[in-house]
Amino acid sequence: MLQRAEFLNENMPIRGPEAAVLAELATALRAVGHLKNGQPIPPASIDNLSERDSRLTETPSFYSKNGSVLVLSLRYCNLASLPESLGILTKLLHLDLAGNQLVTIPESIRDNRELQNLYLDENNLEALPPSVVSLNNLRELHLDKNQLISLPASIGRLARLKTLNARANRLNSIPDILGDMRNLEDLRLGGNLLASVPDSLWRLTNLKTLDLSENRLSAISPRVGDLTNLQMLDFGHNELTSVPEELGKLTGLTGYLYLSNNKLTSIPDSLGNLVNLRYLNVTDNQLAVIPETIGNLASLKELRLYNNRLEELPGSIGQLGNLLELHLQGNGLAAAPESLGQLRNLKELRLQDNRLASIPEAIGNMARLNTLDLRRNSLTVLPESIGKLSNLAHLDLRSNRLVSLPARIGSLPNLEKLDLRWNKLSTLPEWIRQLEARGCVVLR
Repeated sequence: MLQRAEFLNENMPIRGPEAAVLAELATALRAVGHLKNGQPIPPASIDNLSERDSRLTETPSFYSKNGSVLVLSLRYCNLASLPESLGILTKLLHLDLAGNQLVTIPESIRDNRELQNLYLDENNLEALPPSVVSLNNLRELHLDKNQLISLPASIGRLARLKTLNARANRLNSIPDILGDMRNLEDLRLGGNLLASVPDSLWRLTNLKTLDLSENRLSAISPRVGDLTNLQMLDFGHNELTSVPEELGKLTGLTGYLYLSNNKLTSIPDSLGNLVNLRYLNVTDNQLAVIPETIGNLASLKELRLYNNRLEELPGSIGQLGNLLELHLQGNGLAAAPESLGQLRNLKELRLQDNRLASIPEAIGNMARLNTLDLRRNSLTVLPESIGKLSNLAHLDLRSNRLVSLPARIGSLPNLEKLDLRWNKLSTLPEWIRQLEARGCVVLR
């Protein structure tokens, strides 16, 4: 029989029914090999846990205070079921059951009335149990990577819910009632089978994060512009042929905007209003041009434009003074504008798989550049100014038409890798050997 002292946490023993619940769970965990013979569920250390933290460790653990269990973590324990006695833990605030084999949840969970965070990711749930939607105090509900086909209309009872994550399920619709859950701030429904979303969704004006990526959406309602509190928005990997001008109303976007892997032939000028945006990804579309207003995105740190049909870049791209990474590979660029040299904070410039015959002399102004990828273009010459890139560590020149190289490359103090393969260099200059002698990897 387990001693009460084995459940000591915060200098207070777990007694009576709650101790019995932990003992029953420990028996189940020993049966599946997640606890050793005779071992109880270990208490979590207060040193690495706040009461708001629902993820303790990857091993079974619990946290208690004043003799009551407040947090229980049974992550990745191979459990196929849970005991009905779970409902006895009436003070439970956080329950983490992610990564098990649960097909249902005990009805008794409705008695965990104080529960605020519930993690059910990576289980085998095909439906959301009614007992879960009776938990009126829930703030976070995590359902990623299950087998859910739909969400019940009764989910609307969770009026205090702030986070609802149901990524990578089999949802083909979401209930209208979702639009009445006005406290939602984080809604992630990516990786499902949604061909449309209800108009009520655009009433969720408190949303800060909206993820509808990896679905089958062919259109976005202009009402997306009503979600003015959004900080992060993901429409990537859908079937969009256009995005509405109203996207430019989302001036609160500070994190990311993903429009990648769609069928876009253009993006609206209004995106230039997103002056607080830090990451914009419109890769893998059919864009022929980028609007000049892109230069207004003063906070942008990373811009990804590769695998489109671009033949030129707007001069305004040089105004993006805070940009750290620019990815342009896989377009049809025949020239890079001189304005690139205005991107003085740029750390990564990827121009591979284009049709560039030259690089502007102004590239030498990019003093912070660490990576320059020019492979698979039509370059016959490089500007001498490339030798001014004192922070350059990786220079990829393979598969061009270069017949000579600027000697100043050999003086770049931080160069770690230089790829010269598949060019037209008849002889290699002596400074190549000097680079190799100091440890630079030269592929030739």
